[in-house]
Amino acid sequence: MLTLLRKRKKGLLQLNKGQLILMSIILLFTIFSPSHPRIEAAQSKLSKIYHVYVNEDYVGKVNDLSIIDDVIDYKLGEVEHKDLNPFIAEDITYIPEQSFDPRYNNERVKQTLDNLLTVNIEAYVLQIDDDLIGYFESEQTINDLLQAYKQTFVNKKDLERLKQKDNSLSFANETLYLENKQEYLKNRQPLEVGEKELIDVFLNNEIKVFQEEIEPEQLISQKEGLKLLKKGKIEEEIHSIKKGEVLESIAKQYDLTVEQLLKLNPDLNEDTLLQIDQKIKVSAYKPAYDVVAIEEAAVEEKIAYETEIIESDELYKGEEVVKQKGRNGKKEVLYQVKRINGLEVSKEVLEEKVTKKPKKKVIIKGTKVIPSRGSGKYIWPTNGGYTSSYYGYRWGRLHKGIDIARPSNRTIKAADHGVVSFTGYKGGYGNKIVINHNNGMKTLYAHLSSINVRPGQVVEQGTPIGIMGSTGNSTGIHLHFEIHQNGVAVNPMKFYE
Repeated sequence: MLTLLRKRKKGLLQLNKGQLILMSIILLFTIFSPSHPRIEAAQSKLSKIYHVYVNEDYVGKVNDLSIIDDVIDYKLGEVEHKDLNPFIAEDITYIPEQSFDPRYNNERVKQTLDNLLTVNIEAYVLQIDDDLIGYFESEQTINDLLQAYKQTFVNKKDLERLKQKDNSLSFANETLYLENKQEYLKNRQPLEVGEKELIDVFLNNEIKVFQEEIEPEQLISQKEGLKLLKKGKIEEEIHSIKKGEVLESIAKQYDLTVEQLLKLNPDLNEDTLLQIDQKIKVSAYKPAYDVVAIEEAAVEEKIAYETEIIESDELYKGEEVVKQKGRNGKKEVLYQVKRINGLEVSKEVLEEKVTKKPKKKVIIKGTKVIPSRGSGKYIWPTNGGYTSSYYGYRWGRLHKGIDIARPSNRTIKAADHGVVSFTGYKGGYGNKIVINHNNGMKTLYAHLSSINVRPGQVVEQGTPIGIMGSTGNSTGIHLHFEIHQNGVAVNPMKFYE
């Protein structure tokens, strides 16, 4: 009789030639056993022994099958995870034999079985892409492990709230999410302004969970599995220098020391002056598996007002007037944000509603150009007044201009278009202004109490340039006014005849 002990799988046993011959003899003996009294007497002196095999290997003979059972029970009893259906991995078979002179060695067979037999358990395998992560005691352990790994990049409370939601909106990966996105958007619950909600979190990798028979020592805990998942890799990256960055701040950003950063960039040293947009090498930690988080956020944003420019030749170039003040508008925007390993990679507008329209700003900008070349026709440089002293010799020397006193107000004006070439205090002139009319002519204004223009400024005829005063060698408040032609002072009055 051929018997299989504690074998979990069903299948056809492969017996060697010796086993087949022995089995045939036993069957013939059983079928043709004679009933003669002497044969029956001889049979009564026979003893039964058992030939024991592990897989196809012969182990030895025992006279009691309980010895095999004891070894099996002992081996199974050593396993901690009895809930994982422990079983003997090897096929144990025995062949009974009737013998007049039975020979067996129970202890040797027992010891041999103890050495040969191994125990396997049914475990759950986690495989991500082509990577075998490990063997775990249950699917729940793997689910908890993946949840713990997601918490590396996503807030734990947000994950717990997501777990309590209806899983009909949950997707295993990004491909499924994109395929079902429109259906999801149709059924989603709207958010109030200021609210945000985690929609889904998944590993953007192919995840496989299946059962496999393993040795108990291969089983790992959730904690050990998490350590394996977090084991990423260090990759070299290029960092573009931003304003205000120094070696110390860049090293800290990538969890490096300055020495490590300099080693990656042999052309740099601690005294190197970094330039904006300069590229340097850094090394950064990259997770092995990507956690994708999809989040929605409803926010209120301003709508920046537009500015309209209206040109006008009534204003000088460089002058502008605000005709209408601008006002920002408001809008409510629903965003869908995608993050990979905690970093935002995309931001999509799902809905947008304007709650307050913006009001554009209107600016009138001058286009009128002030000529820098004089016309050759001069206006009176004051608002009225009379000539208190004329061009010519007096007190033994030439009076190079005319003096104008008692105007209706003390504003001094440019006599013609030109460019201011000098302003400041100059000896007996006191505060003076010189305007070059770029046609061989210059005008000079002296004894001013204050000056309102600067060198290089283009002034139009009639532009207020200062205030009449009595600075320098002056006997009273008046304007000393000169006109120079090709560098020589001439009588101003000939231009007013």
